[in-house]
Amino acid sequence: MSTYDYVIVGAGSSGSALAGRLATNNNTKILLLEAGPKDYNPYIKLPIGYGKLFYDQSVNWKFYTEPEENLHGKKMYWPRGKVLGGSSSINAMVFARGSRNDFDEWGANASGWSWDDIEPFFRKMETWKGKSDQSRGQSGPVRVTDVSTQAHPLTNCYLEATEQIGISKNPDYNTGNIEGSFVYQTNTHKGLRSSAANAYLSPIKKQKNLVVITRALVKKILFEGARAVGVEYSHKGSPKVVHATKEIIISAGALGSPQLLQISGIGPAEKLKDLNIKVLSDLPDVGLHLKDHIGLDHTLLTNQPSLNQLLRPLSGKIKVALQYLFFRNGPLSMSLNQGGGFVKSDPALNVPDLQLYFSPLSYSTAPYGRRPLMMPDPYPAVRLGFSLCKPTSEGSISIQSADSSVPPKFYGNYLSTRYDQKTMISGMKLMRKLAATEALKKIVHTEMSPGKDVKSDAELLEYARLNGETVFHQCGTCRMGDNPANSVVDGKLKVRGVYGLRVADASIFPTIPSGNINAPSIMVGEKAAELILQENK
Repeated sequence: MSTYDYVIVGAGSSGSALAGRLATNNNTKILLLEAGPKDYNPYIKLPIGYGKLFYDQSVNWKFYTEPEENLHGKKMYWPRGKVLGGSSSINAMVFARGSRNDFDEWGANASGWSWDDIEPFFRKMETWKGKSDQSRGQSGPVRVTDVSTQAHPLTNCYLEATEQIGISKNPDYNTGNIEGSFVYQTNTHKGLRSSAANAYLSPIKKQKNLVVITRALVKKILFEGARAVGVEYSHKGSPKVVHATKEIIISAGALGSPQLLQISGIGPAEKLKDLNIKVLSDLPDVGLHLKDHIGLDHTLLTNQPSLNQLLRPLSGKIKVALQYLFFRNGPLSMSLNQGGGFVKSDPALNVPDLQLYFSPLSYSTAPYGRRPLMMPDPYPAVRLGFSLCKPTSEGSISIQSADSSVPPKFYGNYLSTRYDQKTMISGMKLMRKLAATEALKKIVHTEMSPGKDVKSDAELLEYARLNGETVFHQCGTCRMGDNPANSVVDGKLKVRGVYGLRVADASIFPTIPSGNINAPSIMVGEKAAELILQENK
């Protein structure tokens, strides 16, 4: 049986950062286990390859929820990265730290996690390729790029529209103040994706104190009494066991980490007993408090060419391919959504409640199960969308088997609260307010969806129930807190009721950040590494 100081389960956004930082101590021996393959798929590096990876089972878990009661029984599709880098290797590459308020909420729940506590880790992790500011990192492994000069001309029309309804442009939404409109910053460098694996693992792949094993599906955590001492996993079909002399850290993500805890005997006791799993720590909150951003797009037909007219014909494909090949810029180097924003649907609010998205292309005619960014709609159109920053609906994850290869049951429970329903309606009204500005009226001639027949609040909500979609930001299922009565891990990320076991990924978020969660997930890996290294000096 192999022995390491630390065993990390999951080489995703948090796990890659954690492993990379722990490996800076040459006296430690680390094993990093990843269920998916190495990140050799060429579409991972190519930013617009996101569309190809969206349904690619070779690098994607492709989870679905149970029928959603408040969405007329729709099963929501939850893509999750199953590859080195995890979801940072297949996502849309938007880099958003979140707001000062988001993390002061965290600090109110878990000591040591307020904005002032975690902001240094955001700086440590990034190299910001934009206007220099002391609040931005200049020498970190994660590359963050200002792509505003490459934005499509229609994106500038969107930015003008936001100003015309009183939304100011924000020169840098990653300084703690998120309010305003902008062009999204991206996890890219010289036209290539900067995933967590590329940032933290690739530079040290020859380092002997870090061993990375891919296609390794962890079956359960092994214990001696209440202490986690090892991991049982399957590697290419063969059972394996590895021992950890110091700690085991689970970084399997907001969907994988609660599953692994429950399978290993940590979770709601009655549920575990029903599956004949020995209960090591009765923690009812494992798998609960799942939060996710739900959003909706309005598709607007334009009287000016959008990216549809460039990317759909063969001549356009050749043009952008050559541009990318020779200059590493252009549409193939960009994220799906170019324009963004964080806004208040009501000026009386203290903080933004809506995140905005503007994309200069559309794919409404795509068949289900495809996201063909290189074969968009045959007519000029754009998408104007939003998501709820702070949804109050909570979902859950519950295992249905002690076998880790059997997916748990996922419940998003979207739009289950009156607040979420009202905010969804407010968001749709704001999209129409934007579309009615002079800046957008001059380029938009028809609201294709929701369409002119959707008018009343009841009709808007019904449309949202039928067409609302996740923004793929599941978190909070092993939430962190100072109160043992309603948390799974403490402020040091240690699992309650056992020893030698931590969780470090989006599952520990005490509350959902206002925006995209990839950057906060990497930050958690950074902070986890420092906590562990300091404790084991």
